[in-house]
Amino acid sequence: MSQVDLSEVVRQRIRGLRQARGWSLDALAARCHLSPSTLSRIETGHRRIDLDQLVALARALDTTIDQLVEPVDDADVIIRPMRHQEPGLATWVLSRDTAQRGGNLVAKMRITPERRTGPGHLSVHPGREWFFVLSGTALLHLGERQIAVGTGNAAEFSTMIPHSIGALNGPVEILTIFDQDGERAHAQSSHDSTPEG
Repeated sequence: MSQVDLSEVVRQRIRGLRQARGWSLDALAARCHLSPSTLSRIETGHRRIDLDQLVALARALDTTIDQLVEPVDDADVIIRPMRHQEPGLATWVLSRDTAQRGGNLVAKMRITPERRTGPGHLSVHPGREWFFVLSGTALLHLGERQIAVGTGNAAEFSTMIPHSIGALNGPVEILTIFDQDGERAHAQSSHDSTPEG
């Protein structure tokens, strides 16, 4: 990306953040100790942004310089999931940096009948889990219950109930969302089940 393009991106981000907060030029100018006319010229590209002005604007907008000058390309939008494989289960993580964002983990899973589920293979951890069946039929072991969840249906449950998800009568593909507790528990479970060497 050229210097001109990056400068325009920064100007658009400053203007966008100001407008998203409902602030006038005067309101933001007062917060970053610039004159409204200087701020207007910065936003419209009639004035170069100095580093000290960028620092003041980032503070006033409650963001960082890194976020203001982060390059724009497909990498900030496109996620190229890597496949994690263990017996009977392939997982593709479809979200990024969940720990940093405090958000949820979204993943696609392909489960085959080879996956060990049911008594002796149930997990318990704080949180909630949700999944949607893309194809096939999932067999949800939830405490003493076994619940068949077919294509086009979803399930949501407390992960404090002993649980596991298997495949009924062939492979099943699901889209699943874990909260942070569920993400940590499943990551630990995958790590524990990975063969050494």
